[in-house]
Parts: sequence; C-alpha cells; structure tokens
Amino acid sequence: MRALGLDVGTKTIGVAMTDEANIAAHPLTVLGRAGNRVDAAAVLDLVVKHSVTDIVVGLPLELSGKVGLRARRVRELVKVLESVCVETATVHEQDERFSTAEAERVMVDADVSRSKRKSVIDQQAAAIILDTWLQLQKRRQSM
Repeated sequence: MRALGLDVGTKTIGVAMTDEANIAAHPLTVLGRAGNRVDAAAVLDLVVKHSVTDIVVGLPLELSGKVGLRARRVRELVKVLESVCVETATVHEQDERFSTAEAERVMVDADVSRSKRKSVIDQQAAAIILDTWLQLQKRRQSM
C-alpha cells in the first residue's frame, strides 16, 4: 500500500507520497491547476506510476468545522477523482485546517528562505495532510 496526499489550492495542487513502508509522508511535486478533469488525469498518472492505493485529499473546512465554499470546490475534484481512479485507488478526505500554517512554521524553524518556502509550501502542506491521515490509520488499526 502506498498513499498520495493532495493539498488542493486554486492555482496549484501540492502532492506528497508515503514511503514504501507507509511510515511517513514526503513532499513529491506541485501540479498546476487546469480544471478538475485534467487535474484528476494528472493525479491518476501519479497513482499508476507509483502504484498508489490511497489518495488523501485535504479538505479545507472552515474554522468552525463547517463545509464552506473552498471545501465544496475541493469536493468537486474529489468526485472526479473517485470516478477516474475507481479501479486503482480509494479517495479519502482529510481535515486540513492549519496544514499550510503548520508547513510554514516547519520551514521557518528549518531556516528555509522565503523564496524557497514559496515554491515548496504546497507539497509540504500535502505531506502534513498525509502524515495526519497515516497517524489516524495507525490509531484505528491498534484499536
């Protein structure tokens, strides 16, 4: 089993992937947004290339936990991903509130320059989303 994490923005999609042992998530790439169908096809290419079984999509809920406009837009992509990847991977939603802020803090603490942070923030946020999902899966398995 290998999982792919997605941080879906309006202009880009940050992508992270688990290692082969499914222990940790690592930033992979950033995809430019080109519409849900084209975006889903690009994700499917990664799924096939890396033998991915699970796709974890960050859901940008409101601070209150409600589904707002941004989350509804992400869910539109999720629906397309589910239809395109139905035979190759399972699509999961993961609450991603604060993932970008956490990614920013991690990179500031690591003394990553502002210009470098801008180019990798989306993939780092995707890694945080995926790590959160991995932790939840481990907890469920130990129950």
